[in-house]
Amino acid sequence: MISHQGFLISSPEYNSSIAPLFKNTIDWASRQSDGEPPLASFQGKVAGIMSASPGGLGGLRGLVHVRSMLENIGVMFIPNQIAVAKSHEVFNTDGTLKDKKQEEQIKKIGADLTKILLKLG
Repeated sequence: MISHQGFLISSPEYNSSIAPLFKNTIDWASRQSDGEPPLASFQGKVAGIMSASPGGLGGLRGLVHVRSMLENIGVMFIPNQIAVAKSHEVFNTDGTLKDKKQEEQIKKIGADLTKILLKLG
């Protein structure tokens, strides 16, 4: 993670928050190794975030926690995000989204993150 300037994070929502495995990953990656500055994996990095959930809000409540936790350790966010509701119904058998507008929103998040990282790069 240290060698990357940004992250594209897709996080499910578990009981209105983040998945325990995702939280554990962030906790371990935030640990300082010998010779590293504190929070080297996160400080000054840029992220795009998205979520999916079978509920009606699409994981939006979980994204609030993702953003809050990562902002606290130095991650900056692009302004746009997406929360895909009723995730058990919105995908085709090949894994693509049925709703082309949502698909374009997801692509835009990736493109916007890439543009910002190239400008900062």
